[in-house]
Amino acid sequence: MLTLSVIVPCFNEEAVIQEFYRRTKEVLNSMNDVDSFIVFINDGSRDNTRFILNHIADQDNKVRVIHFSRNFGHQPAVTAGMNNCTTDLAVIIDADLQDPPELIPQLVATHLKEEASVVYCVRKERKGETAFKKFTAKMFYKLMNRMSEVEFPRDTGDFRLVDRKAIAAFNRLKEKGKYIRGLITWIGFKQIPFYYDRDARFAGETKYPLKKMLTFAKTALLYFSKKPLKLSIGLGSLAFFIGIVYALWVWLGYLFGFTSAITGWASTVMLIIFFGGVQLLTIGVLGQYIGVLFDEVKSRPEYIIDDKINFED
Repeated sequence: MLTLSVIVPCFNEEAVIQEFYRRTKEVLNSMNDVDSFIVFINDGSRDNTRFILNHIADQDNKVRVIHFSRNFGHQPAVTAGMNNCTTDLAVIIDADLQDPPELIPQLVATHLKEEASVVYCVRKERKGETAFKKFTAKMFYKLMNRMSEVEFPRDTGDFRLVDRKAIAAFNRLKEKGKYIRGLITWIGFKQIPFYYDRDARFAGETKYPLKKMLTFAKTALLYFSKKPLKLSIGLGSLAFFIGIVYALWVWLGYLFGFTSAITGWASTVMLIIFFGGVQLLTIGVLGQYIGVLFDEVKSRPEYIIDDKINFED
């Protein structure tokens, strides 16, 4: 019999967690040929999420709960679920019910039919999202596919099915700043799309405001592309070329009398500002990559577990 874990990161989801459990449990109970578990990862919630999850786990031993010691973030929460997954298959899904748990049987069926290690879910419709968010998401994937060495499927999130082979490969990756959908794409194996309509959030507020979205995009770019460094080299070369051209222009102007140091002060100031801007931009890009190296070298754990419920170990 196949075994399946549904990995669910949670942060302040008291308004939706009961409904998510009810709908997901109903779906899993209908899958008679699959032994299923729900693995909730409580990412340091400040509301009643912990209490609700403990109550659900007390009533259902097929529900496993991991409580973090504090809020570490969505990606570490998914990572903890993958690290603690012992089943044949896993489905990663958020608790907000934008990704319908009713699709889980279809994901499993697609996996079995296509013999794919990864079935990633592609959003045909994104209900309940603003035009701004849809536009920024579209631009993000365009930027990533242009800058990265890996081709990322567009309009995807973390909602996907992975098999034991993909889980094992993912768990061997040691970097701390994980962009999970990118890493699962990077590991390879057979991966196929599954198209669906994404619902509006069932209740509560989004856990990805603009600031977090920008941080998420920055992490993805820094961990999957070296092109910003190459861009710095290009800007430096351009600045050097402009400097040489300007120096020749000043020298020739001095020889032939069509310019002077006094009349050219404005352009000189503009060039100083330009070169200074290029230098600061380059230093900033280098600083971001050095910051990534600093975080990796510290070798701190991605998350700290406060408690685990209904795990065999």
